[in-house]
This record gives sequence, structure tokens and C-alpha cells, in this order.
Amino acid sequence: MSEYIISCESTADLTDRHFSERGVIYVCFTFTLDGVDYRDDYGKSMDIHEFYRRMREGAMTSTSQVTVAQYEEAWRPWLSEGKDIYHLTLSAGISGSYNSACLAAEELRAEFPQRRIYVTDSLTASSGFGMLVDLACDKRDEGADIEELDSYINSIRGKSNAWFFTDDLTYLFRGGRVSRTAFVLGTALKVCPLLRVNAEGRLVPAAKLRGTKKVIEACEKRMLERADGGSDYDGYCYISHSEADEEVAELKALIERDFPRLREVKVFDIGTVIGSHTGPGTVALFFMGKEKEL
Repeated sequence: MSEYIISCESTADLTDRHFSERGVIYVCFTFTLDGVDYRDDYGKSMDIHEFYRRMREGAMTSTSQVTVAQYEEAWRPWLSEGKDIYHLTLSAGISGSYNSACLAAEELRAEFPQRRIYVTDSLTASSGFGMLVDLACDKRDEGADIEELDSYINSIRGKSNAWFFTDDLTYLFRGGRVSRTAFVLGTALKVCPLLRVNAEGRLVPAAKLRGTKKVIEACEKRMLERADGGSDYDGYCYISHSEADEEVAELKALIERDFPRLREVKVFDIGTVIGSHTGPGTVALFFMGKEKEL
């Protein structure tokens, strides 16, 4: 069996240490804050708390996906060593990174015809993307070859459930996720939208609730309804957030109460690229369960 490397992007929103321990390489997106470019590199270029502090103070942000050349630069050393590449991308419904990765793979296959390069759309984002990478690592560690891994990931990626909510509509409005009318009325009425990632990997609205408490309860209810085995679910459960410690604590407590077989609810920061679009005050819940719907 040929050895292979699992690769992903920084938008998987786990940590540098986590990926190092799991033997995963990641390629960094770029974000721009008030006209200055930085790497999305888990706090090496900018502390995550500083990033969100500056956003709250009105700093303008934008993001840039990984280029074809950057993928090639990341993968070429491993291909030169005789290793194959299995790469998972941020959802193509959110970013063009999947297309860039496919172009890089095509060029490198011509350069290394004896090597295999797989590129798979995760159909999700943030720590839900990271959760899928962890499941890929588990399968690799069980001894799966790269073809078996590809078949496995394609069979489960549609079951990666992702639910988001926020207490600040500003950034969803800026990104075109909500209209001006919805933004003005929602802010006045303290509406907290619950969003989900659909079967195409796109972020879509699921419900509109008044108040943080109701949206937290609604988010956990979706997990009870959709997780594998319901309240007996014992798989991965990840929460990512952007400066929303109190909301995360409440959601985590509900999950730990209602899912007694869970080993751990892991909490991560929403990184600078995803956070540039969702803003501070966002919470996302990820678990494996029923197939996502359109």
C-alpha cells in the first residue's frame, strides 16, 4: 500500500497543534484587515482575540482563497518523496478553493504521473470541515488505503451536520446573507437567525428566533432530531465560535446533559477567514447525523 498525506485548508478551524498531532498538512487562506494582508494561520500572524476586537471596532475585512501555485508548493515536496495526496477543501458552495485545488492536482499529475492526488469537496466549513478531516485521519489510522479513504469520505460527507447562529446580523448583512430590511428589523427585534449548511454546502437560513436563549435551545434540538442515534449519539461533536463564550457554555451544557454517551464536546475558535464573513458573536455546532437537505 502506498503511503499518502492528508491535506486540508486553514478554514478547517481546528488548531495548528491538532493538525500536527494528526499528521495533517494545511494550506493557508489569506485575510485582509484594513488594507493589510495576513495569513490565516491559527494565530501566528494575528491573535484571534485581537482580530475580533478590531472587527468590533469597525475594521473592514476581506478574504482570498488559496491559489493554484500555493497548493502546488504545499504538495510538491510530498509527491517528490513518493507519497500520494488526499486533499479536502472548504465547501465549493462557499469558496472557489475546490476549483483551484483541482487545477493544481491536474498540473501535478502531469509532473508526477506515478502519484495519485485526490481532491474532495467537504461540503462544509469551519470546525465541521475539521471534523471531516479528523474522520479521514481515523480511517487512515485504521489502515485504509487512499481509494478506501476516498470512498469512505464521499459516503459520509453529506451526513456532516452544521448549524450556525449569531447575535449580530451586521456581517451577514454585509455579506448579502440577509436583506437591509431584515437587518434593520431583526436588529430592532433582537432576532437571532439559525442557519444550516445544506446538501450543496451552502449556508442557508433555517429559522428566525427572538433572543439568544431560544436560538441556543433550537440549535440543540436540531442535534437531538438529527444526530446518529438521537440522544445515544457518541460520535464527534465540535463547536466553533467567535468570541461567544457564554453562548458556547450554555449550548455545551445542554448537549452534555442530553447526550450522555458523548465522550467530549470539543470547542474551537472560528478562524479569521470564516470569521471575516460571520463576524464576532457567531456559534456553530457540528455532528454526524441524517443526510443534509437542500
